[in-house]
Amino acid sequence: MSAETTGTGTHFSSVRALRVGPVSLRADPRTLAVTLLLLPLVLASMALHIAFGGTPLAFGEVVRALLGDDSNPLVHLAATEFRAPRMAAAVLVGTCLAAAGALTQTVARNPLASPDVLGVTSGAAVGAVGVLVLTGGGHAGLSGAAAMLGMPAAAFAAGLLSGGAVYLLAYRRGIESQRLILVGLGVSGLAASLTTWMLTLGDVTSAGLALTWMMGSLNGKEWALVAPLALAGAVLLLAALGMGRGLALSSLGDDVALALGSRIGVVRTVALVLAVLLAAVATVVGGPIAFVALAAPQIARLLCGAVLPPVGSSALVGALFVLLSDVVAANLLAIPLPVGVATAVLGAPFLMYLILKHQRRTT
Repeated sequence: MSAETTGTGTHFSSVRALRVGPVSLRADPRTLAVTLLLLPLVLASMALHIAFGGTPLAFGEVVRALLGDDSNPLVHLAATEFRAPRMAAAVLVGTCLAAAGALTQTVARNPLASPDVLGVTSGAAVGAVGVLVLTGGGHAGLSGAAAMLGMPAAAFAAGLLSGGAVYLLAYRRGIESQRLILVGLGVSGLAASLTTWMLTLGDVTSAGLALTWMMGSLNGKEWALVAPLALAGAVLLLAALGMGRGLALSSLGDDVALALGSRIGVVRTVALVLAVLLAAVATVVGGPIAFVALAAPQIARLLCGAVLPPVGSSALVGALFVLLSDVVAANLLAIPLPVGVATAVLGAPFLMYLILKHQRRTT
């Protein structure tokens, strides 16, 4: 369900009910059509990512390998064991960041808001860089699973702590968008300063690893990390999808939402908590990948013709964005680039477009 504001007042756009047994869903026809169109595009991009995310493989053989055909053992091994975790990581990062961006932009009622405003990515960077730099490579004398999970655990914990600090500092008998953005920018700036300071404390090798992670990279991903976080991301995404009606009502304004029976304080708090968790999951997997959470929800909103960025369509656009960006980053130059470089190059023009459009509306 989406809301529209016209010269005569605020109303909800036309929706249709879809019933499957005892389950009834309400969906805007255009949003549903865009979502159904994006699904095969994402699936095709997943196969394209595996085929051209490194040394090129025959696209047809990759598709057959993903469907279970092992007649070509080398292609089957490369596709399912080595490149599939990276592809899954790209999908996970894209969907989580885009869904987090859709929630943040809806709560803040600002198309320029993103999880960066909540301090999640900058806070996660503090945790990850602290482990990488201050412990000489991230193991801190640990081995086995503890060594492998040390940096992700530190990044996740620091991201949650930073997001929680922003919420507590911004809360004054409710969440107000301008205060949330200002506090988030302040916490993000503090975290960025701490990260820069820690980079000066480590050796050149550790600092180089930290800088690579901070640019956003999907290299070297393994199922041991991706699989459990993918499960967590799926649960969080389902919870975010279930907030459509509450977010639509809260976007109408406090007085109207309260008159319609919406508990706007609870809705906004839950939405922000989900946004923080989704952004933390994505940052742990791929690092602070820029512009996905900002651009994907607005692209989905424009495609769907909606007033609010739809969470489901935004997630699919985010997955498509990261998958294609990673393919571009792997093939643009002789030396593969981190995916964060490609998303920044592709997303920066869209950010300038949003800023100019926002300025025209406010003048």
